Amino acid sequence: MNNDDRADIGLIGLGTMGANLALNIADNGYKVAVYNRTLETTRNFVADAGPLQDRLTGCESIGALIAAIKPPRAVILMVPAGPVVDDHIELLRPLMDEDDLIIDAGNANFNETNRRAAGNARFLGIGVSGGETGARYGPSIMGGGPRELWDSVSPILKAIAADYEGQPCATWMGEGGAGHAVKTVHNGIEYADMQMIAEAYGIMRDGMAMSPSEIANVFDGWNNGVLKSYLIEISAEVSKATDPKTGRPMLDVILDRAGQKGTGRWTAIEAQHLGVPVTVIEAAVAARNLSARLQTRQQGEDVFGAAPTRLAADALPISMLENALIAGKIMCYAQGFELLEGLSSANEWNLPMPAIAEVWRAGCIIRSTMLNDMASALAASPDSNLMFSDFFAARIRETQADLRRTVSLAAEHGLPTPALSSALAYFDILRTGRSTANMIQAQRDFFGAHSFERIDEPGAHHGPWGGDH
Repeated sequence: MNNDDRADIGLIGLGTMGANLALNIADNGYKVAVYNRTLETTRNFVADAGPLQDRLTGCESIGALIAAIKPPRAVILMVPAGPVVDDHIELLRPLMDEDDLIIDAGNANFNETNRRAAGNARFLGIGVSGGETGARYGPSIMGGGPRELWDSVSPILKAIAADYEGQPCATWMGEGGAGHAVKTVHNGIEYADMQMIAEAYGIMRDGMAMSPSEIANVFDGWNNGVLKSYLIEISAEVSKATDPKTGRPMLDVILDRAGQKGTGRWTAIEAQHLGVPVTVIEAAVAARNLSARLQTRQQGEDVFGAAPTRLAADALPISMLENALIAGKIMCYAQGFELLEGLSSANEWNLPMPAIAEVWRAGCIIRSTMLNDMASALAASPDSNLMFSDFFAARIRETQADLRRTVSLAAEHGLPTPALSSALAYFDILRTGRSTANMIQAQRDFFGAHSFERIDEPGAHHGPWGGDH
């Protein structure tokens, strides 16, 4: 095979994301060699690629894939996270030259990526967000690994990434698992953002007796304001949709049991390891876990009666609910960026906070107009909580009372708002100069002689409790 005829890059794994990513690469003028363990999948993929067929080389073995790529080779793995990634690395390495590159673009745990990077000199772990459509037409890409390796493939990755006002949403984040860590936190924020929107939906549905079409109109309105975002946009679309089988609103026939693939849970776990409060994300993860307990929830309703009751007319104006969501969103993102700071410090990454906000402005699931202001705020005050920046502090002053009123009314009427309530509690703790942890320290010293600090002199101290307790 002549060098000029060989592919520019290889890709293994033709599931939904892998197939669309391969088409995206081909659509941007690059030749791609592809392989899938099920050979029929590879053959059908190339056969169905239409005018892009000429840029695709279907391979029936990993050896054939390696032979089909121009050296130095780069191979993207789009396979399930976990041992399958390690299996493919073991298969690839003996067939590759020393300067060939393996790129894991799946939803990997960044700790695993750190381990793989330590054992493979030419290895990148990149986070890819945007779902099926993003993979096909422009995702957000978060790179991790040696900078020179990122630079060697960044022309392709930037070409296929989403574009925000001429700037590709593909950025190098740092060494090792930095890219996958940023993607993990992205997904944690995604969990929380979705949960808060679902809580607003629940207030409208159960507290205000609004129909899906009426709720869709609210979301459409919000998508023309501060909350303009992909998630608000699709919330309007799913609220409008009609079930073709029954003619009922689609939302009314969808079972209320949410799944998860683990990245939200990983975010919460890492935050706990680092002692960084991400209470809104934790609440969202817990809410999904509770949603899975359908039988238990139904039993609870039988025992205690249904929780939600109607709000009085005009008790909660839509504008107040909108402000509550704005405040909750800012508080959630502030927690996410605090976690990124913690991860950066713990792993010695020096994560580029403004660039992270910028790379999330298009292509990814949490893309929103608010991220542009976040990028500016993080650039101006990189070491400060996002909420304390002039811009977002002003926003919170404008909206926090409405968040408080929304959470209060929801609690009074049995309308569950775990994420919005957690955001409010976080805000109140963060603005309380003297907390109640002095009581906790006294308790700890009483039962375990753990000691405590005093406000009037340094050192470790014990209380006058005596020794027998």
